[in-house]
Amino acid sequence: MMTKRLLIFIVILCLIFGYFYFFSNFFSSVISYSIVEEIIAEIKKEPIIPPLDKVAYDLKLNELANNPPVPVPPIQYDAEGNIIPPVENLNPVINLWPVETVYPNAGAILPFSRIIAYYGNLYSTKMGALGQDPEDIMLAKLDVEVKKWEVADPTTPVLPALHYIAVVAQGSAGADGKYRARMPESEIDKVLAMAEKIGAIVFLDFQVGFSTLDKELPVYEKYFKMPNVHLGIDPEFSMKGTIRPGKVVGTYDAVDVNFAIDYLSKIVQENNLTPKILVVHRYTQKMLTNYQLIKPTPEVQVVMHMDGWGEKAKKLSTYKQFIYKEPVQFTGFKLFYKNDVWEPGTVLFEPLELLKLNPIPLYIQYQ
Repeated sequence: MMTKRLLIFIVILCLIFGYFYFFSNFFSSVISYSIVEEIIAEIKKEPIIPPLDKVAYDLKLNELANNPPVPVPPIQYDAEGNIIPPVENLNPVINLWPVETVYPNAGAILPFSRIIAYYGNLYSTKMGALGQDPEDIMLAKLDVEVKKWEVADPTTPVLPALHYIAVVAQGSAGADGKYRARMPESEIDKVLAMAEKIGAIVFLDFQVGFSTLDKELPVYEKYFKMPNVHLGIDPEFSMKGTIRPGKVVGTYDAVDVNFAIDYLSKIVQENNLTPKILVVHRYTQKMLTNYQLIKPTPEVQVVMHMDGWGEKAKKLSTYKQFIYKEPVQFTGFKLFYKNDVWEPGTVLFEPLELLKLNPIPLYIQYQ
């Protein structure tokens, strides 16, 4: 019995050996073809980013500037019927927008898309729309706002965003006396997971208290190396004196903003990323000094974000005084679900109203 089994085993081995020997070319080609398929599949996973269309970029900037049309003087004739040459305008209209800055690298989000963001912190139901409701309700509400903007401006694709306060200013000093609390990575990871569900980008916002950006940003550097994570900085809670956050409005100088720009630019360069976006909150004159010295780079696009709350006339005035008159690159506009409607009879701005602004904001934040 054993001899018969052994003989069968040897025959099978011989058949297998012969099969592979005589058809080796066939198997080699199959294996090679399989490897080629895998390589092609891997290449397809990497998105192909077309170069920046500068013509389309400039056209979009002019559209966003939303400058009023230049009046054309009526044609006048002399007594003989000849056209009288128009008098040279000694006070020509000077448009502050669009701003002449560097072109961004390929893959830039702005000005080709509009960002609609929910702002807040998961530890608090009072800091904004992000954290006020359970995840599914919050994402559904954000989707409602996204769809409103898609209808209002179908020529500009809408990109949802979650704007999470990663470093929160505090009323108490804390162990190191900096009056700020750093959120744990576990909370940021939750926001990233939420964003992935809806194809959103993420902003990490910094309220540094008595700390500084050069101390806080590196703590979260691993997140900024991700292509979908961007930055927000809030001068209101950057304290330069001795009064704690929340008692007076803080400030940033162009030096601070440029530090953030350069920090992100280096990360983009070293990690071969598409451009990052930097959102700078602002609603007073002194919140940001030397705005004209802020220097966007091909790696970082800068949004000056109107962060004031109140009834419509007040918000429009803030936008005109501190965003329109001090141009940097792009603009944003914040809407407060609660603070903007405290006055009886007041309502939030609708998208069509904000599309009439000069310039038109590309970053809309709901708190």
